[in-house]
Amino acid sequence: MATATAPAEPTVPAEPTVPERNEHPLLLLTARRLGIGVITLFVVSVIVFWATEVLPGNAAYAVLGRNANPARLHALERQLHLNQGLLAQYWTWLSGLFTGKLGASLANGQPVWGLVEPRLINSAVLVFVTGLIGTVIGVTLGAIAALRKDGWFDHITSVAALTVTSLPEFIVAIGLIILFSTVVLHWLPAVSLLPPGTYAWSQPELLILPVATLVIVIVPYIFRMMRAAMIEALESDYVEMARLKGVPEWRIVLGHALPNSIAPTIQVIGLNFLYLAGGVVLVEYVFNYPGIGQGLVFAVDNRDIPVIQFIVVVLAAFYVCVNIGSDVVALLATPRRRIPR
Repeated sequence: MATATAPAEPTVPAEPTVPERNEHPLLLLTARRLGIGVITLFVVSVIVFWATEVLPGNAAYAVLGRNANPARLHALERQLHLNQGLLAQYWTWLSGLFTGKLGASLANGQPVWGLVEPRLINSAVLVFVTGLIGTVIGVTLGAIAALRKDGWFDHITSVAALTVTSLPEFIVAIGLIILFSTVVLHWLPAVSLLPPGTYAWSQPELLILPVATLVIVIVPYIFRMMRAAMIEALESDYVEMARLKGVPEWRIVLGHALPNSIAPTIQVIGLNFLYLAGGVVLVEYVFNYPGIGQGLVFAVDNRDIPVIQFIVVVLAAFYVCVNIGSDVVALLATPRRRIPR
């Protein structure tokens, strides 16, 4: 007699797997940017080393000049590692960047770090003072112009910003020198010469004209972005809803429009800091300011390869750090981008 078998229980379908949510978008973005930054610096170091090594002429011969003879040339080539292969020379130079053995200047024999360090500090002071003042002025003027859209203040500042953006840095610098130093007024020094061993903060008056030049150049870009972002925020649906609810205008501006206008403006501020790293070269040369830009010009003139290589790598590292910093700050300033996806 056949035994009855119990009916098989219906199988419950497995729940679909939900993709793991990214709970740390900020950390992921920072890690990705750091990885790209390291690769970028490596590529830059290869290009810089290769570009300086393939220049015509011999560095040892350039140092010795008329005193060059075969024996002294071979001795100096061994000292500068020029007798090694190109790959071995690159590894010696790259390892020196991490161990602090940057070598000596070919122009005067001084250590590269001792020669570049005061110039690097002076340029950092110039860049960050300019960036801070330019950011405050640009954001403030942009917000006021947006609040007074199509008014006389908006029209005047917009035309002035468009005019200034068409002027190169050296025209602005020469105009300020004529106005405040030589022809019209005699209030400020026309050049920014610092005594050896001193830094920019010891004589603040020498910073006024270089800082003013760079501020005038960068403010229009920050102003125009802040104005556009602020106008877009003030015309958005959430601002209109807040107005219908009777929220005071000052709370709408400070609590809704301004925070949502900061994120795109931060990207432009970061780009302006990157511009300052390159634009400072010309301004320092015009004002004879002892910064890293002037040092780079002198190193190129003297074919001082170790100094050129180190300054270019420092500028590349500054570019990478500012890019990463602006991306992270923009993410922090945008609440909807911080929501895990």
